Amino acid sequence: MTLTVLMNAGPWLSVPPPGYGGIENVVATLVPELRRLGVRVVLASVESSTLPVDEKIAVFPDGQFSALQRPYNQVCGVSQAHLAGVVRALHRRDDIDLVHDHVEAVGLATMAAMGPDAPPALHTLHWDLAKHPELYGTLDGGDRVRVNGVSASQLARAPRALREHSVGHVHLSTPLAVDADRRPTTPKGDHLVILGRINPGKGQDLGARLAHEVGFPLVLAGPVGPYHRPEDLAAAGDEARQNPDVRFFHEHVAPFVDGDRVRWVGTVAGRERDDLVASARASLFPLRWEEPGGTAVVESLSLGTPVVATARGCLPELIEHGRTGLLTADEQELGDLVLAAGLLEPDECRREAATRFTPARMAERYVELYDRVRHGATVPLQPV
Repeated sequence: MTLTVLMNAGPWLSVPPPGYGGIENVVATLVPELRRLGVRVVLASVESSTLPVDEKIAVFPDGQFSALQRPYNQVCGVSQAHLAGVVRALHRRDDIDLVHDHVEAVGLATMAAMGPDAPPALHTLHWDLAKHPELYGTLDGGDRVRVNGVSASQLARAPRALREHSVGHVHLSTPLAVDADRRPTTPKGDHLVILGRINPGKGQDLGARLAHEVGFPLVLAGPVGPYHRPEDLAAAGDEARQNPDVRFFHEHVAPFVDGDRVRWVGTVAGRERDDLVASARASLFPLRWEEPGGTAVVESLSLGTPVVATARGCLPELIEHGRTGLLTADEQELGDLVLAAGLLEPDECRREAATRFTPARMAERYVELYDRVRHGATVPLQPV
């Protein structure tokens, strides 16, 4: 019997996204491999999504990401409108075997509230689980709703109620890992790169300061709030500072961005991103939070670029210290590790990625979890 999964990617960005889009990129990577395994996929996203699927459900014509900078009382209905469309679809059809939900907080709450007659649901936790304690600490999905993490460390820090509903974790993957071990070596430059959305948890301010103190060129690649290009942020004016990520950039990162030692290039994607990362001496992750998934980490390994990072969150699960990267618990030691990163072998990084982080491996693991969710299975409660 063919398994039909409703894949709920949410209303914020199209799938695949036009540039930055963590969750949407995960969905875009997972779905083709699920379909290759014979899973029928109904995608709940926005109408502008172009990912090939069997069916699509959409409430909004385009992604609503730009609305996230507005006050809550102006945008609180966006996710709810999208989820209402998903619920209507589930009520009127009987062919959905499982819902795979990726919408933070409201997706999980909606799936749990639908009651015993709704299809079983797996909710993937992509974010910091210290948020939403009243929701996560009191979750009751019965035997129908289960969760999975994107790393073991993420689940280990989860509230007890979440861990009681867990069916385990699945590391993130990237298409770049496919045959990464056969990819020709890219000549390395002198620069380091920090790839990702600019915010306090990612630590771009620390990386930029170290670039000046230690003396290495650094490229910051990622959006600031909803602004994907420097010129877009410059044109936004002071009103944009209502967004906390924009304030963080202006107050803590921009003073170090001189266009020479430290450059911010905005969002990069496709060949531009690949060339930037593959030619870097190392990818820097000066984390100030417990990184749950690390998509940019596995992308870096796939492109043959070792990782230098603070050993927080999932980083010790993804990186073998001394082989595919260098990890430290001391922020100030990062500068010394940057200088040592050139001794690591790019081929080791690519071999690791090709073995552990391919989309096929991620999809096979999710099919296993789908089977467990449909049969009401959990894993033993993990200690904190």
